This record gives sequence, structure tokens and C-alpha cells, in this order.
Amino acid sequence: MDLYVTTVAERKRLAGLLAEHPEAWGADSLCAGWRVREVIAHLTMPYRYRIPAILLGIDRARGDFNRFSNRAALRDTELLSDPELLENYADNAESRWTPPGGGQVGALSHDVIHGLDITMPLGLPEPDPAVTGTVLSEVRPKQLKYFGVDLTGVRLEASDADVAVGSGRAVTMSAAELLMIVTGRKAVPRVV
Repeated sequence: MDLYVTTVAERKRLAGLLAEHPEAWGADSLCAGWRVREVIAHLTMPYRYRIPAILLGIDRARGDFNRFSNRAALRDTELLSDPELLENYADNAESRWTPPGGGQVGALSHDVIHGLDITMPLGLPEPDPAVTGTVLSEVRPKQLKYFGVDLTGVRLEASDADVAVGSGRAVTMSAAELLMIVTGRKAVPRVV
């Protein structure tokens, strides 16, 4: 799988869905405190902010990227209309941006995870399970720790992709559901 081509396709897919559903922009996403519009504002930050502005924002947020990102998303949705945010996202679908230290799989992960933050609560089509499986195949203990996820004694297996995370008693679900668990959006299922 060419990760860049897959990332571009996922961005175009999500932009198309959002263009078809303008009523969804005010709906809650799986990101706590963010509607669809804040998620898209966050997804477009790399295209609208230069590195010095990001570093200054993080500094003003006392070194907390998440605090900075939240402030920026909330502010940007006040300054930019939904069509402007969508245009920015669609126009940058072919961007070569990658998160620091994340490479192309990090860029794909960013779009797939936040895309699911939007599509799952709205019942909109999810990414191809093979794409989600590619993101899941890169999950490491440091990502689980970052999201506060403890998989002790649990092995999450995708029913629609050849991927599993964790070890212990198996629980099977879709790759999309599995990704939402390992990114802290949904609770780890109890196993008995």
C-alpha cells in the first residue's frame, strides 16, 4: 500500500462526505468538546499554521500541545466558515505534510482517526478496513500510553482486517471500533 496515495484518497473521501452533508458540521464528534467543524479546523492546522506560530501557541499553552490545539480549533471555527474550512481541507488533500516524528503513516493516522471521530457518530461511511488496519498495525505501547489505554489481559482483533492489538483474551470487532478503543475514544471492553 502506498501510504501517500492512501492518505490523499482518505482526505478526498472525507472532504466529499462533508461536502455532501453540510448539516453535519454542527454535530458532536468523538473528540470531547469538539463538533465536526472543530475536528476539521484541527485537521487543517498543518496547512494554515507555520511552525513558529505552532511553537508560540504551544508555549502560550504552557507546553501542552493538546491545550494549544483545542484553543486553536475553537478560535479558528469562530474565524472561518464551514465552507472555508472544507475548501482548505480539500485543497490540501495532496499535501506532503507529516507530523513530527510520525512520517507518512502518522499523516494517514491523523486523517483516519479524526475522520472516524466524525463519521462514526453520524453513521457516515468509514474508511476501507484495510486502510484502518494499516493505521492499527503501527500502534505501539507508547501510543496506548499517550491515549491512556490499558489493554492488560485483552487482545483486540479486527474482524475485517488482518490486525490485532494487545495480548490476552480475544475480543473481536471492526477495525474502526478497534481504532477508537486504542485511541481512547471508546472504553476497552471487559473480558471475563
